[in-house]
Amino acid sequence: MATGADLQKLALSLDGTSQAPHFDRTAFKVARIFVTLAADGLTANFKFAPGEQHLKCLVAPDIFTPLNNAWGKQGWTAANLAPMTQADLELALQAAWHHALPKPRKKA
Repeated sequence: MATGADLQKLALSLDGTSQAPHFDRTAFKVARIFVTLAADGLTANFKFAPGEQHLKCLVAPDIFTPLNNAWGKQGWTAANLAPMTQADLELALQAAWHHALPKPRKKA
């Protein structure tokens, strides 16, 4: 069982991650936001690639659901933390964090 405190601790352990308020949620970002945590600590929204989102929602529909808006079409996915294992949480955070890293600069 994962908690909001688990998410916060693991997210902040990822290199370059910072935490800041984001509307009624807490956001975790490197170059971009990769996950937001609800104020009650029960749910989080992860930024996955659309293919990752589809697979996670297919394999674990009790945990992952696409957001029902334009953000959801971009890969933003709601997650219930309670049914997640620590491994589920770590993998989800690492995937979302990876997509939020700064893009490498192209050589001129």
